[in-house]
Amino acid sequence: MAKTKKQTKKTSKPKTPLFEGWKEAAKDRSVHVVVGLALIFIAAFMTIAFISFLFSWDADQSQFQQSFWELMGNPEYEVSNILSKLGAALGQVFVFKWFGIAAFAIPIFLGAIGLKVSFKFSPYPLLKIFRVTVFLSLWLSAFTAFLAGVEHTVLSGGVGYYVATFLRSWMGMLGLGLLFVFTLIAWLVLVMKVTPDSLAAGAKAILQKLSRPKTEPIAETTVPTPTPAVEDEVAPEVDFDQNEETEEETVEEPQLKSELEIKTPQPEAEVEVEASNTEPEPKPEPTSSEGPEMDVEAAVEEESLSEKEVNKKVKEFGEYDPKLDLSRFKLPPLDLLVEHGDGNITIDQEELEANKNNIVNTLQNYKIGIEKIKATIGPTVTLYEIIPEAGVRISKIKNLEDDIALSLAALGIRIIAPIPGRGTIGIEVPNKNASVVSMRAVLTSEKFQNTKFDLPVALGKTISNETLVADLAKMPHLLMAGATGQGKSVGLNAILASILYKKHPAQVKFVLVDPKKVELTLYNKIERHYLAKLPDTEDAIITDTSKVINTLNSLCIEMDNRYELLKSAMVRNIKEYNAKFINRKLNPEEGHRYLPYIVLVIDEFADLIMTAGKEVETPIARLAQLARAIGIHLIIATQRPSVNVITGIIKANFPARIAFRVTSKIDSRTILDAGGADQLIGKGDMLFSPGNELIRLQCAFLDTPEVDEITEYIGNQQAYPEAYLLPEYVGEESSGGGGALADEDRDALFEDAARIVVIHQQGSASLLQRKLKLGYNRAGRIVDQLEAAGIIGPFEGSKARQVLVPDEVSLEQKLNPGSADIES
Repeated sequence: MAKTKKQTKKTSKPKTPLFEGWKEAAKDRSVHVVVGLALIFIAAFMTIAFISFLFSWDADQSQFQQSFWELMGNPEYEVSNILSKLGAALGQVFVFKWFGIAAFAIPIFLGAIGLKVSFKFSPYPLLKIFRVTVFLSLWLSAFTAFLAGVEHTVLSGGVGYYVATFLRSWMGMLGLGLLFVFTLIAWLVLVMKVTPDSLAAGAKAILQKLSRPKTEPIAETTVPTPTPAVEDEVAPEVDFDQNEETEEETVEEPQLKSELEIKTPQPEAEVEVEASNTEPEPKPEPTSSEGPEMDVEAAVEEESLSEKEVNKKVKEFGEYDPKLDLSRFKLPPLDLLVEHGDGNITIDQEELEANKNNIVNTLQNYKIGIEKIKATIGPTVTLYEIIPEAGVRISKIKNLEDDIALSLAALGIRIIAPIPGRGTIGIEVPNKNASVVSMRAVLTSEKFQNTKFDLPVALGKTISNETLVADLAKMPHLLMAGATGQGKSVGLNAILASILYKKHPAQVKFVLVDPKKVELTLYNKIERHYLAKLPDTEDAIITDTSKVINTLNSLCIEMDNRYELLKSAMVRNIKEYNAKFINRKLNPEEGHRYLPYIVLVIDEFADLIMTAGKEVETPIARLAQLARAIGIHLIIATQRPSVNVITGIIKANFPARIAFRVTSKIDSRTILDAGGADQLIGKGDMLFSPGNELIRLQCAFLDTPEVDEITEYIGNQQAYPEAYLLPEYVGEESSGGGGALADEDRDALFEDAARIVVIHQQGSASLLQRKLKLGYNRAGRIVDQLEAAGIIGPFEGSKARQVLVPDEVSLEQKLNPGSADIES
């Protein structure tokens, strides 16, 4: 009965708290519009009320002898304010009692906030409006009281009166007047950035604008003066302010640039003015000099903005939010996951004592003494750490692995001699009653919830019952292997679910390859959220081998494109690039965009190698070698990790490995470069190697119905119009046997290749690889097509093929014989 109560409590838990609903409502755009309009209405109401109060306050003062609620509740009380009692009350509080005429700054500030929230328009930065509001509320009200002879009037308000009275008692009227002048100047300099230099430069710039069209001698006098540096400081500020306010109005930009550049290059203007003194028509020459000055234009300075200008841009427009297109997207809740088992480890004291005695007795039979033994209980395996007596060789204990397994009568005994960093020898013994590690228990752990990893992956729990969370972005690629039915597919689902529970669709995309056609089909529901595919393909989950080849080559193109973006942005990796893009330091008009992480998942890699071979291995090796810096990460799973499937090139670029139970020691060494995977007990028992050590884990269990519910929850939400499109890749066209080829059977680059061969008079595949940037297979097929077309001769061993066409004219006649006949 107690258990059922617990279960009912758990089922009633998923109710959404009240503040969660408010949080979701606060993200709704329609709520923003309504709140902004409400603020604008309040600002307009207060402004009208204040204006009316300035004319009717004296007549309404008698009505404010009673309390606010008495005034509002009694219909017999009447006021003269145009907005009745509420308008009179607002004027009494804000104008008469508080700030006087300075109270008008408050509705102006509220109106500015309303425009920003509702229409995303701000005539001036809100922070500066707030500073002006605070300053005017205090300074102007006190200054008005000072002008009125330190009296409480409707223009000064109560706050201004009390501030002026207090300060006058300190420094008298003369000192108070000087203080007001000093505070006004200090505020203009510190907050509004008004300095004598800027005022002088602005005045000089205005004078030059007014005087330039009239006569040339005035320009002559202004040229030698050392003012260009000051003008350079002023002009960019004007330029950038206008550019920020009208970013999309490209028509006005040339005018702004010409104004800036006419002022700055003074030495050239000086030379032209001197030359123009001897000529009767001096006007055309300045216009001709302005042309090349505009060619030099300040575009470079606009691209590499200073920190101040970037911060100003971020303040006005805010940082770029990649999640904005799906701003209402919710990550799946943990209630979709089932709690398999109670999550507690049951300690069987009798089993521990029996195992300890068997280990000690077995070692004593071989005259190996033990100083100390310690047991660490995990969900499926218990680790017994032993410290042998002095003089005992570790290899002697390592060789007794089968004998210890025999004495314990258990499958999956694994000896770690020694345990790295501890100075002990470990013996891992499976528990008779293994505990199930559920995915829910792993995802609710503090380690996963508070992780700062870019691509967090919750794999399961260690022998010490700690949740292991790894970062796929740091691995950077993962190789998985395991015999059929040992938990490989569950492990893939656990990795994918971990990322789905942590990352927004704008931050990560999956490319899923499933030759079996049944393992990853559930993820079809999240195609328009998280999946990436080639253009003009129906299914995002790839099952056809030819499409796999095209997709891998498309990812290579995407990798090259991303590296070009990183090069132009002058950053080293995707994290720095995205940070720069979010802070609006990169221009989208130059091709820059927010780059999501791309995770390529290949199930049954051995099947692809058997059917496609090098055509699959080559792009995968290239991606594994280069793609980590630009955010493309690979997860490859296979049943049997033989050397013809997992080659040396692939192993060298996949430092992170996961091994479920395999059938032989050779397979264990192939996947892990060490033994032990053949000693696992199956059902999610695995070894994880992040690169330098082996960690034994119990993989988190995620059932198929749970995956179905997660993808269903995500798929029912608002999505992008289509899946993330990879670059288009034109596959290598296969040649049909020997002999002459029809035009439609030739490669798309056949004519280009023929021209290159004739121009260089060299018929080799390596030349085509270099010039057309082709792979070896495609270049070889084009060479065969050129031979069939009679452009190059047959293969002659180590010699280069003979080119049978002497020049380009003969080649054109050979390629297009019909056009030559028409011309003749």
